[in-house]
Amino acid sequence: MKNGISALLLGTALALGAGSAALAQDKTIKIGVLTDNSGLYSDLGGAGSTLAAQMAVEDSGLAAKGWKIDIVSADHQNKPDIAVNTARQWIDVDKVDIFMDVLNSGVALAVNNLVKEKNVIMINTGAASSDLTNAQCSPNTIHWVYDTYMLANSTGQALVKAGGDTWYFLTADYAFGHALERDTTAVVVKSGGKVIGTVRHPLNTADFSSFLLQGQASKAKIIGMANAGGDTTNTIKQASEFGIVAGGQKLAGLLLFITDVHSLGLKVAQGLSFTETFYWDLNDGTRAFSKRFSERTKSKAMPSMVQAGVYSGLIHYFKTLDAMGGNPRDGAKVVAKMKEAPTDDPLFGKGSIRADGRKIHPAYLFEVKKPSESKGPWDYYKLIGTTPADQAFRPLSESACALVKK
Repeated sequence: MKNGISALLLGTALALGAGSAALAQDKTIKIGVLTDNSGLYSDLGGAGSTLAAQMAVEDSGLAAKGWKIDIVSADHQNKPDIAVNTARQWIDVDKVDIFMDVLNSGVALAVNNLVKEKNVIMINTGAASSDLTNAQCSPNTIHWVYDTYMLANSTGQALVKAGGDTWYFLTADYAFGHALERDTTAVVVKSGGKVIGTVRHPLNTADFSSFLLQGQASKAKIIGMANAGGDTTNTIKQASEFGIVAGGQKLAGLLLFITDVHSLGLKVAQGLSFTETFYWDLNDGTRAFSKRFSERTKSKAMPSMVQAGVYSGLIHYFKTLDAMGGNPRDGAKVVAKMKEAPTDDPLFGKGSIRADGRKIHPAYLFEVKKPSESKGPWDYYKLIGTTPADQAFRPLSESACALVKK
């Protein structure tokens, strides 16, 4: 009887050991690119984000090591309910391990909760709300590219120092716009400026005339555009028609992308100041990647910082899983390992991931070139200043994230 029990226990131990080994050697990954494929943010995310994910898979070298990696993509239509329903099906049915891009702060904050509940991963490269690594931080989420605190800290502070000490906000009326207005207001006031008014507009607005006239009437030196994508380009085009800049006021592009500048053209966009964390022409590494990316798009467009972030984030994720020897199907565990290792890739250079999930790297203040200064297609920016990585984002001492030990 003793021999029988011993044999049973040994068999059980061997079975458990084999199961653990099989789990450790699980070399399959499913990536979900949840983005705006058809709306006002489709140029800066959309199909380009899916392409960036595919390029990361190809460049990872994991296929040669026996890994099987699949990518799925869906259009969340900038609606949190559609995004959450899609994400839930991806997790429960399609067994998606990691969500990428997740443009739109309202969408990202909703998906953030589901990702934590289901213990998968989100590397957010598209949404801007700094709440993702502050009050609503999660052990399953990394915020990779930029956020509202960084945008406000860089662009807002620079404009106040340059004399733009009175502000009027034109704000997209949802989570992102509110967060950007809030964070920029704090910087403006701290820097000695004053906010004298604000008006909020619906997402994806076609006619900005009434909003712009209110900003013009305010006599504020700076009209801060707390919006993005098609809303920003429409604001700038219509502001030009009203002669707002010609009348002495300045437009502040609090979140502007290279796709926006391309859409506007240099004649309209020249002189705009804004902050990004990636530009295709920064160095040899960014140029090499961007050339390959551009060649694979129908429009021959250069990548936005959102799309570059998808590539960069996945490269670090792949390195982490490779070092772990397999995919453990434990999102929080993988994210913890990602935080332990320094980040390093050709697009964002060397960096790190903090306890709150914030990816740390420099922020760059750019100004749009005059048409006479541009040397060719997509040569749009000149670098005005750089905020070091350790100064660009919200200090941990000011964090409300529960993951940060005080």
